Amino acid sequence: MQHPPAFYQGKFGIERETLRVDRNGRLAQTPHPFGDSETITRDFCENQIELVTPVCSSVAEAVESLRQLDRTVRDTLAERGETLWLSSNPPHIENEAEIPVANFTGMQSGKRRYREQLERRYGKRLMLFSGIHFNLSFSEDYLREICTESDYQAFRTAFYLRLYQQALRHSWLPLLLTAASPFYDRSLDADGASGTVRSEYASMRSSVRGYWNEFVPVLRFDSISGLTDSIRYYVEKGLLFSASELYLPVRLKPRGTFSLEAFADGISHIELRMFDLNPLEPLGICETDLEFAHLLMLYLSSLPAFDFTPEMQRQAVQDHQNAALYDPEGVQISGVPILERAEQILTEMRSFFAENPAACEILDYEQAKLQNRLCTRISNNYFDRG
Repeated sequence: MQHPPAFYQGKFGIERETLRVDRNGRLAQTPHPFGDSETITRDFCENQIELVTPVCSSVAEAVESLRQLDRTVRDTLAERGETLWLSSNPPHIENEAEIPVANFTGMQSGKRRYREQLERRYGKRLMLFSGIHFNLSFSEDYLREICTESDYQAFRTAFYLRLYQQALRHSWLPLLLTAASPFYDRSLDADGASGTVRSEYASMRSSVRGYWNEFVPVLRFDSISGLTDSIRYYVEKGLLFSASELYLPVRLKPRGTFSLEAFADGISHIELRMFDLNPLEPLGICETDLEFAHLLMLYLSSLPAFDFTPEMQRQAVQDHQNAALYDPEGVQISGVPILERAEQILTEMRSFFAENPAACEILDYEQAKLQNRLCTRISNNYFDRG
């Protein structure tokens, strides 16, 4: 299928969380060294670094921006005898006293109070899981080109709501292809424990042990007000402290500061939150994986609308958690073994992007991962039987 150039254009940004550690690989106990920087900040705790790239015109530009921020952080930390822990699972922890809540003050003191609420609800250990958030939007020129309504803003909103549903339904796929944190230190389980363990999960932060609310949220997608009202319902019932606590692997983001009220000014972009830090990559993320995520969103945007029922929303969460398993034997997506279903989608994408050689190379890269997973599973089953 031939796509116009504007189809591949858009805006992109990366947020990367890591932990600061000292020379002994223990959580650094020094204050965050970058002040109130908007590009080098922290998330839950004081010894966590979050890098936020500016809005970029390509994935490559966003990765280069991340590289520059990473270099600045590493140079500063090296002077203090510290470095970055490039794994989604935290290092050894003696106890939660080593996890100081991020010390936001002044005009930002509300951020600290919110994190203290999270501490009481989830405990500090959970909040140490770190990862990559990938933000992207479509070209306005492309959206105007395909607009079929007289009200462009209404069309644009419906486009992103439809994409959001498809992204939630398929969030398991990029997780399956990028999970990179099967090993963890026993101290994550309890004070006084130590030693490295291979868990049953390829990605702990996306598994049932990771970032999930204490309930499965069911949302409305008929309109942006329907979506925000369904989230506000959980806030008003006290099940969420705020919309920011909605722990789904995909988010819609409004223009400006993230809040439900801000959606009145329109949808800005979509955020994919399922990527582990890859310890084999200097920046913690492979550029090709982000390019694939962009291709996946382009492909999903072409799929028709569907009724994302409460049952399907709950199943989407379960599919995502199942994709985090180290061994996906027996896991099915829509009645098909998960690795086979992933192959089917990549094959469909290859047909969709057949006229784009660069896209096909990216799909080849991801398909090779599936072949490796499949061969490993067959080999393990053979030796288990022996």
